[in-house]
Amino acid sequence: MIHSVHHLSIATADPDGAARDYELLLGRKPDGAFEAEGARQIWFSTSNLRLAIVSPTGEGPTGEAARTRLADKGEGLWEIAFGVADLSATMKLFERRALAPGAVFARSVQARNKAEPLRASRLGAWTSHGLDIVLVEAPKHAGEKGAQAGMSGLDHVVIRTPDPGRAVEFFGGRLGLDMRLDRTNPAWGARLIFFRCGDLVVEIVHELKAGVGDGPDAFGGLSWRANDLEAARTRLMEAGVDLSEIRTGRRPGSQVCTMRDRTHGVPTILLGLS
Repeated sequence: MIHSVHHLSIATADPDGAARDYELLLGRKPDGAFEAEGARQIWFSTSNLRLAIVSPTGEGPTGEAARTRLADKGEGLWEIAFGVADLSATMKLFERRALAPGAVFARSVQARNKAEPLRASRLGAWTSHGLDIVLVEAPKHAGEKGAQAGMSGLDHVVIRTPDPGRAVEFFGGRLGLDMRLDRTNPAWGARLIFFRCGDLVVEIVHELKAGVGDGPDAFGGLSWRANDLEAARTRLMEAGVDLSEIRTGRRPGSQVCTMRDRTHGVPTILLGLS
């Protein structure tokens, strides 16, 4: 079964530029870069997951998937990879849950100064309501929190859905994520559903004014945990990044600010917790 979010992938036509911007955002250097499966990949590690900057360069499953994302939706967050301890057992269970995992393939990641393959399987987009979801056989990630003015890890990944009931059934009932919160707030204009996955939250957002529909789900954005929000904002502003003022967050004891540029199509907020 799923134990964590192993990595998130950002598709871009400018991998080196994106890597420079995410090195600045995270306050840490990338693990390394390589070309495999038809794509150039640059990998970062945080305390609770990994981030892959991916650009298509040729033929191969990863390059084709990133190329399709760029053609359909442009640059941005396009893939979430869930970590599992036993891929074969998880695939058997997910087949019984009508998730149609595809054939096992080798997914390369940057580790120990070289590209290493992980066993992986991709869920059919028709079963995951339009999201690109990969299962990878890997242990839980344990990284470093990083510099004081950097990001320690990811707090939550946002997924927008036209059908919150369908999302509860999929993420909770089929994927087996731990549902922790379901709140509807007319003042926010949204219903928010939180699923715990390892050391972060998969946040499902449904806009109330849109009503319930049958369209696809889509990635909404990322919220990064800052070790020191004031220090992180100052460092990024001095580097020329456009950020909002710090404001009180919805979570008790939290403060947030929004990054307005250099996120490569990924809506991004920085989160500080008292």
